[in-house]
Amino acid sequence: MSVTITTLGFDADDTLWHNERFFRLTQDRFAALLADYSEKDHLMDRLLAAERRNVLHYGYGVKGFTLSMIETALEVTDRRVGADVISEILEAGRDILSHPVEPLPHVEETLKSLKDRYRLVLITKGDLFDQERKITASGLDRYFDAIEIVSEKTENTYQTLFSRHGTGPSEAMMTGNSLKSDVLPAIKSGAYGIHVPYDVTWALEDADEPTSSNRFFRLDNFGKLPQLLARIS
Repeated sequence: MSVTITTLGFDADDTLWHNERFFRLTQDRFAALLADYSEKDHLMDRLLAAERRNVLHYGYGVKGFTLSMIETALEVTDRRVGADVISEILEAGRDILSHPVEPLPHVEETLKSLKDRYRLVLITKGDLFDQERKITASGLDRYFDAIEIVSEKTENTYQTLFSRHGTGPSEAMMTGNSLKSDVLPAIKSGAYGIHVPYDVTWALEDADEPTSSNRFFRLDNFGKLPQLLARIS
């Protein structure tokens, strides 16, 4: 197999640094706050349903998650939840926004090794201020030729961005932990999609692997990306 790749796109959260684990810790905190009103499993189901509804209105990120927790708390308590609990939920949301940014293993050395050979583009979705904070705090921004924070990752998103920052999707490769957002729409756009799974995945990002596609690859380690590129080039 010999292909031409000029542009490498990268997801941010749970691809370059830890993120979802902070949401999981906050869910545990939320469950403890509402323990007198709901079993944890039922509460998490209600919270996920609220997130699914609200993502269309609030977008992705901590603010929408926090509002979904408040909405769920109102629902499961028949609007009897106390102001102290609402205050704790708001504090939990703020805590996520201040968590440290810790790059995942092999990320920085891999980006450094690829920077001079490819155009590197960071493509992330979520709250603008929070994403900008994490990008700066990570110290990884210096490796990227372009950074795009988008409201959604679709086939058109990748067609547009890989044309804007590269030679088009046919010569681009997108790497990320989400099959739904990073891999499937990138492949539909004509690019290659690389799935690097993270330990935990938000339920709204679940999808099946496109195993029949010759543009799909799966790596268990971010550091193996240069080897893959050398093998297929």
